[in-house]
Amino acid sequence: MFDFKDIEIIRSVVRYGGFRAASDATGLAQSAISRRIRHLEDRMGITIFERDGRGVRLSATGRRLCDEGEVLVAQRDRIVEELTQGMMAGVVRLGVAETMTHTILPRMLTTLGHRHPMLRFEISVDTSDQMEQALKDDALDVAILLRDQAPRGIVLAPLPPVSMGWFVSPEHFTLPSPAGIEDLVSLPIVSFPKSTIPHRQVLERLSSGRRRPATVHGSASLATMLHLVQQGFGIGTIPHSIVAAWPHAMLREIEVLPEAVLPPLEFGICYDPERNEEIGRAVTLAAIEAATD
Repeated sequence: MFDFKDIEIIRSVVRYGGFRAASDATGLAQSAISRRIRHLEDRMGITIFERDGRGVRLSATGRRLCDEGEVLVAQRDRIVEELTQGMMAGVVRLGVAETMTHTILPRMLTTLGHRHPMLRFEISVDTSDQMEQALKDDALDVAILLRDQAPRGIVLAPLPPVSMGWFVSPEHFTLPSPAGIEDLVSLPIVSFPKSTIPHRQVLERLSSGRRRPATVHGSASLATMLHLVQQGFGIGTIPHSIVAAWPHAMLREIEVLPEAVLPPLEFGICYDPERNEEIGRAVTLAAIEAATD
């Protein structure tokens, strides 16, 4: 119905105060300007300029067309600038394991916001196995997940390991120091969801050759894990960094024998190089900087 040239001609008539002044300023013939605006009015069935003895002025419809057109022109100019100057812009679909939301994510996004102000992020907090599938399905652009869950064919940059510990609310339970596996399995245990690698690692530590089976409850929410342990539902296997970020929970680390020491969580940031090379590299750099800050 109209194009950018139409909008620019209307803007010139408004800016310079009439058809003749717009002709002098733009180098277009006054008749060409009048003809283009008349044809636009005919095509759209509207009146853009109201004419009187003193000249022309925008009608109410013309003002709206001019205002909306200014937005379109500004968007066009922004897109051209971003493309020609190599600016990164648009929406990044970012998947993050919850452990990372309490540690590197805020610093990482702050850094990216300063470097690439035209980027916008849609953040999904999920388990690593769910993010693995989302990467395969092109439902995520970049993901921070457990390295063992990263799909094949992607770029994977390792992040520093996240140490794990056993934690308890001292007002609810008392355990020997150091505690052995038999001491730990005597209490309910809150850990990561059943389908995850950390959950399986806990079961391997506690169940092999033991007289008493472990009762391990799974939660996809670290906040829920902290609250359950704080309220005495059980003891928890929680990253040290998460407990440090929640000092009001008043949890104490359980000293354990070597047989019960938990392995660290090995996270990485990954993306498909064919689809997301540029943004993947930028997010990876910011994530590594945030993790080593």
